[in-house]
Amino acid sequence: MLHNITKQKIAFLALALVLSGTAAHAQKSTRPRPIWWFGESGAANFNTFRGTTQMLNSTLTVPAAFHKGGGIKPYASVLAEYRPSKMFGGMLNVAYDNRGGKFDSVMAPCNCPASLSTNLSYISIEPSLRIAPFSSAFYVFAGPTININLTKGFTYTQERQTDKRADWSDIRKAVFSAQAGAGIDIPLSKRTSATQMTLSPFASFQTDLLGAARKVESWSLYTVRTGIALKFGTARKVPPAKTVTEPVSTPVVAVPYSDVQFNVRAPKVVPLNRRVKETFALRNSVFFNAGSSEIPSRYIALTNNQALLFKEEQLQEAQPDNLNNGRSARQLAVYHNILNIVGDRLRANPKSTISLSGASDKNPVEGKLMAENIKQYLVSTFGINASRITTEGRDKPLIPSEQPGATKELALLREGDRRVDIVSASPELLLQVGGVTSPFLKPVQITAVQQDPMDSHVLFTVGGADSVLKSWTVQVTDEQGKVQNYGPYTKDLASVSGKTILGNSTQGNYKIVMLGETNSGRSIRKESVVSLVKMDDPKQEGLRYSILFDFDKSKSIASYEKFLTDVVAPLVPANGRVIIHGHTDIIGDDRYNRFLSNERAVGAQQIIERALANAGKKGVTFETYGFGEDTGMAPFENELPEERFYNRTVVIDIVPGK
Repeated sequence: MLHNITKQKIAFLALALVLSGTAAHAQKSTRPRPIWWFGESGAANFNTFRGTTQMLNSTLTVPAAFHKGGGIKPYASVLAEYRPSKMFGGMLNVAYDNRGGKFDSVMAPCNCPASLSTNLSYISIEPSLRIAPFSSAFYVFAGPTININLTKGFTYTQERQTDKRADWSDIRKAVFSAQAGAGIDIPLSKRTSATQMTLSPFASFQTDLLGAARKVESWSLYTVRTGIALKFGTARKVPPAKTVTEPVSTPVVAVPYSDVQFNVRAPKVVPLNRRVKETFALRNSVFFNAGSSEIPSRYIALTNNQALLFKEEQLQEAQPDNLNNGRSARQLAVYHNILNIVGDRLRANPKSTISLSGASDKNPVEGKLMAENIKQYLVSTFGINASRITTEGRDKPLIPSEQPGATKELALLREGDRRVDIVSASPELLLQVGGVTSPFLKPVQITAVQQDPMDSHVLFTVGGADSVLKSWTVQVTDEQGKVQNYGPYTKDLASVSGKTILGNSTQGNYKIVMLGETNSGRSIRKESVVSLVKMDDPKQEGLRYSILFDFDKSKSIASYEKFLTDVVAPLVPANGRVIIHGHTDIIGDDRYNRFLSNERAVGAQQIIERALANAGKKGVTFETYGFGEDTGMAPFENELPEERFYNRTVVIDIVPGK
């Protein structure tokens, strides 16, 4: 019996590993995607018996009870699948399901061996919910099972007597239970064929929940099933993807209002996700809550034992994989470990030192207390010698956000100035970007999957919208006449994910209509067209760098010239693409912030372009945008001062050319 269980586990685990390994390399494609699939499957049932069995029927009760057993029996089904979307669907199998096997031999009172085998079989009806969690070929399924008894024979053998063959008594005519499993669809047809055929290895577990075969005694069974299915489906044939070679930007058709220019930037292909290695810039500040000198609870505090095990490298993969252009939960979680990162670096570099400069408006005594509390944490938790850490208190930080004469949004500015800055002259701790004047700490390396990357978005630009128009909207119409509406917008630039526009389609041609209303009440209509094609390449890997700015500063880009020239530019491949997007926090005038973010982004592009030209590298394309304080595109929220500080940034994405 132990041998049977071991074989079942090995078979199930082996197939599970094959499925997971194949799924990890599965790619979404531009194949036609049928909604209905039909086919058949064959499998092996690895059955396991347990419980107590002694009274076989009304005429035969054996002298010794049987308890455990098992066997390998056939399973065959006809199937149908309904897949209205890439992720969710349904399955139905109607099957011949053999749950037979042999019980472990026992010794009868005559001191002679006895054995019992059965050919228990059912017609099974198995409806299941089908989920493809990664919108790929890999899927999982679960649902109830209804088993209608078909055969119920047994054979009892005891030495020194004739074998007895008969039917079980009290067999349940219908057995209700449940199953769960996983599989993967491997395409066999040509990519452009309207009729698609797939080969689908699968594995499932048939629970013994409510699964007792008989109304009497306690015989129950569960099954591990491994097999393969052949499926067929027919869909509308995918048209050739020749549209991807057309220009990315489409000229405007009809310009009835000269003060507004409408342009559409659409990606040649829409990448669904991309593996990204990010060099995450680490600000050197800890921000304190108003009225408190205690380190805020949002900063991760470790116990002494936790600190002994803490390594900065843990942060590369222990945080949420949210590296998109929405709210960067992962980066913020890394930043909130700043004290632990500093403690780990000080511990690893015993000759390094730091200075903590605490600032509290008109209260340098409180500022010093804030710095002392950080020092105490590093000394008591990470065992850093107190002589390596100096502290001071100030009215304002060395580089304040609030400027003399400022009158607007002072509460937010002062919240950002209530902080402790970590300053060091030790190269082990610093990011050598702006030379010895750089205040920022050495960055943290993060690797993650970037969902819905920036270059997958369709960008709509309406030049002069903020001064000429009250608002504008966009209508996107596909070849079947289905209309999607986006907006209303009031700024010059709006963005919609290409994946959102495509929905369940793998590619499509779309008519774009911009409808606007001028400040005088006049209606404006402008048109364009775009073609979109989905792409998923799990092997493609990008790089991300970011540079940070102080409040209302753009010229400090010059201090990053060495970093952009010596570190970033050499990593840009020939014929690659560089996507640069600038952002600000929500403080200040919206129009000015868009100008400021664009100035920062363009400045970074110019430096990288010069470095590439000097290196003789050609074929690199740039996409550069200034999103200002646009909360829909900002890397972070704007609730916390550290979030606003991190939104004062230019993000540089390096995408391999293909």
